Amino acid sequence: MSKDDLKTLLRQVQEGGLEIDGAVDRIRETFFKDLGFAKIDNDRPLRAGYPEVIFCAGKTTAQVRDIIAYMLTRDTNILATRATREMFEAVSEICGNARFHEIARTIIVEKKTIESPEGFIAVVTAGTSDLPVAEEAAVTAELLGNTVERVFDVGVAGIHRLFDKIEIIRSARVVIVVAGMEGALASVVGGLVDKPVIAVPTSVGYGASFGGLAALLAMLNSCAGGVAVVNIDNGFGAGCMASTINRLK
Repeated sequence: MSKDDLKTLLRQVQEGGLEIDGAVDRIRETFFKDLGFAKIDNDRPLRAGYPEVIFCAGKTTAQVRDIIAYMLTRDTNILATRATREMFEAVSEICGNARFHEIARTIIVEKKTIESPEGFIAVVTAGTSDLPVAEEAAVTAELLGNTVERVFDVGVAGIHRLFDKIEIIRSARVVIVVAGMEGALASVVGGLVDKPVIAVPTSVGYGASFGGLAALLAMLNSCAGGVAVVNIDNGFGAGCMASTINRLK
């Protein structure tokens, strides 16, 4: 609860428009809302700069719908990751302006526009198979108010494709590189730009990629300076980190 919100609440109590018990409940709910099966972190926007995001994997359709139903009462944008179309259809019944991104597997409810910083984020993929993770990163960054430029399918097997787009990548304030297989693209980009590179290993690849472990280890062992690595398939984490960097003054 911001300082202005607290003043408004106390003024309502002073003027008799709100009972003390009601004010206490609203102050308590400032920190979190207990839905029984989930506790919604309402204080996160003030602490972290962005609201709680719903990770849908492992949750039932009813749980996702009920969480979003509550979050609709709050003055924040809503992002649900790893969502299914069934979940989206259930959410659509209670929210007509919800949007589903099929490739990114996200549900979005945009309730307010966030002012965009001057710089933009480049999201770069090695291959088309990396698009689900890349789009999760891009959609996350966009919902947090950032401008995103997408540069897709420029992996090292045809590195001339990367050079064709290198000026766009170099102009970004932050670069997210998404790659599976051997994960070499992050090191290549890291050696060509003077901006922070967030590497995202994906689980794309044949057997010896070990579900993304090969790409993860390659990125962690990058000899290029300025390359940081998030977890396998963690497009959301990369989008959040890129947004945080992009908003630094």
